[in-house]
Formats: sequence, structure tokens, C-alpha cells
Amino acid sequence: MRLIVLAASTSLLVLAAACGANGESAPASSQAGAALETRPANNPDQQPAFPGQTRAPGVKTDVALSHSVVASGLTHPWGLALMPDGRWLVTEKPGRLRIITAQGQVGEPVQGLPRVDARGQGGLLDVITSPGFGQDRLIYWSYAEPREGGNATSVARGRLSDDGARVEDAQVIFRALPVYDGDKHFGSSLAFASDGKLFITLGERSDRPMRAQAQDLGSHMGKTIRINADGSVPQDNPFVGREGALPEIWSLGHRNVQGIAVQPGTGAVWTIEHGTRGGDEVNLDKPGLNYGWPDAAYGVEYAGGQITGGNTQAQGTEQPVYYWDPVIAPGGAAFYQGPMFPGWDGDLLVAGLKEKHIARLVIENDRVVGEERLLTDLGERVRDVAVGPDGAVWAITDEDDGKLVRLAVAQ
Repeated sequence: MRLIVLAASTSLLVLAAACGANGESAPASSQAGAALETRPANNPDQQPAFPGQTRAPGVKTDVALSHSVVASGLTHPWGLALMPDGRWLVTEKPGRLRIITAQGQVGEPVQGLPRVDARGQGGLLDVITSPGFGQDRLIYWSYAEPREGGNATSVARGRLSDDGARVEDAQVIFRALPVYDGDKHFGSSLAFASDGKLFITLGERSDRPMRAQAQDLGSHMGKTIRINADGSVPQDNPFVGREGALPEIWSLGHRNVQGIAVQPGTGAVWTIEHGTRGGDEVNLDKPGLNYGWPDAAYGVEYAGGQITGGNTQAQGTEQPVYYWDPVIAPGGAAFYQGPMFPGWDGDLLVAGLKEKHIARLVIENDRVVGEERLLTDLGERVRDVAVGPDGAVWAITDEDDGKLVRLAVAQ
């Protein structure tokens, strides 16, 4: 579940407090005005399009933090969703969905989910609950679906049985096209907007022959998708009625989006995108707009060399609100709202895989004005992040021995 809020506050953020317990605050050298990131850039030749687009000033939480491992032994968990009773739905990439209590009791795999293609980056991916879960008990999940000729990302929904042991009446409500025989860049994060519309993020499948499809409105690859909860197409989607365009498309020009969060007061959609070396992005994802990939992008190829001529800007494309150089390999995201850290209200929390932390981004007027690294001493790839009822931050780690972790004020 993506917990969300409208307004941002920095009143408690840039204070000269001691580092938190277990080394989980930003480094002591991080002060207001000084960039948190000091490592050499992956692409030292590229320049931001506007001040503050990268290397935001470091900020520090004014209370000590500590984490506790609530559950372990999970196999590459990917998605994390809170149920109204305080239990967590957690997906495991090989194809298992589990229910974990706040006390760490791990349930047996929930039965009734379809088969997944768990090669490479594929498998069982995100999970969320219906906005009306208390009445309908519907859950939604994304996964790499094996199909004739290859695979592609699909989204299904079903009713979680009263005892939580199985999913009933599972049905696929969205299938990305075209099918491709690959094992990378499936996306795929899910979020409901306040009007009940479902957003789905998709990758462009990584391989060079597929990259151009991020710019092709006849393909779902490299797109953000918006559908109704039953899988039908909202008639106010931006490309409905355009010849040659798939009507589910909300925006285009994405590389591999694995995080999404929606602000309820504005309905603004924020997506978090894996770039190449030096090009991870935070985007304010608006209907009908083009976010550039692969024609305009920050970063360099993994093997070195320019991306499509090295253009970071192109006519008709949008700039990211923020980018990381060097990259953090971002996963899931959530806006913070809760009583435990009132100074964080409105901040965007982003899971970091490569750099093994949670990035807390302070947002003001749709710009990033500060950044802090949380959960740094855990030393594991953080895949997804969420906020609990008491305001504690929860995360899962993408490891062979994956963990469910709670980050809170140190006791």
C-alpha cells in the first residue's frame, strides 16, 4: 500500500542533531546547503537542466533511529502491501504470496495465484489491496506472465479468502503487449489514485531491439498505464481515440519504472525509474507526456559510451524532477504520512537496491530540496518501502534471505 500525502514540511529536517542509533542518519558532514552525494559522477560530462535536479543538499532527522528485523527467510521479496488489520502482504519473486504479521509470523504461501516466469528480473512483482478491501477483500498483483513466444507483464486481481489461505476467482485484468522472449525490465509497480483508477508501470524490456518501443504508442513497453479497477479503459485517458495508440497508455518514454506513489490532494503521479549508469529518475508523471527514453536520458551505457547521442534533453520530452548520478537502483516508493516522524510529512521515501538504503527526498513545489539516507547499516538491497499505522517505516530486502524490517524512533 502506498501511503500518501499532499504538503511537504522541512521544519524539523535540517537540524544539527547527533547521528541516529546504528549509524542510520545521514553522515555527520551532511549539512544544509552541502550536497549529500560526494562520489564522482557516472557521467561527469552531463549537466542538470535546472538547479537542484541532482545532488540535493543533505538533511538530517532530529531523532535517533533504529531498525528491527521482523521476519527473515524470504526469497527475494518484491512487493509490500498493508492490510487494514496491520498484517502485510509480501510477494516473493519465485511466485509466492505470503501474509506476515506485525510480530513476524510468516504464513504459508497463499494459494490460487497463476504461474509466473521467474527468470532474470521476472516473477511475482508488486501487490496492493483494493481501496475497498475492507468490504470486497480484493487484491491486485503484477507478474511476468509466461505466454506463447515469451512473456510480458500482466496484472491480475482476486478475492483473498476470509482465512487468508487462498485467492479466489483470480482473473487477469491487463496484459502488456507485445510478447517478448526476454528476462529484463518488466516494471512493475501498482498504485490506486483517489478516484479508484489503477496505475501500472512498465519497463521497455531492456534489449536494444526493444528500446524504441518506449516511444511507440502502439506498444505498452516503457509506459505508465491507467485502467479502471476492472481492467476497462477510462475514457479520459490521454490517447483514447488516437489512431494507432493503445488506449491504456497514460505516459510514454520510460526505461524501467519500479516505483510509483500518488499524492491525494492533487492526484499527482510520481514514478521512480531505473536509468543506466548515472540516470535513475524521479518523474512527475503527467497524462500524455513523453519522458524521453531512449532519445533523451541522463547517464551512460552500462558498458560505457553515450546513450542515443548523449542527449539529456529533446524537443517534446519532459525532464525528470530529480536524478541520481551515481545511481542508487531505485525500487518501490511511498509518500510519508504518520505521527512518528511529523517532520517527514510529504517526503518521498524511495527504496535503494544498489546503494542499500532508503532515500528520503524532501519535496517542495514539485522539486527535491533535500535528501537523507536511511537504513544504511542494514547492508541489504531495499526493494520496497511502506508506512505502518503508527508511522514507522517498513521495508523488504531483495536477498536470498530476504527480510521484513521496521524502522522507527530508537527506544
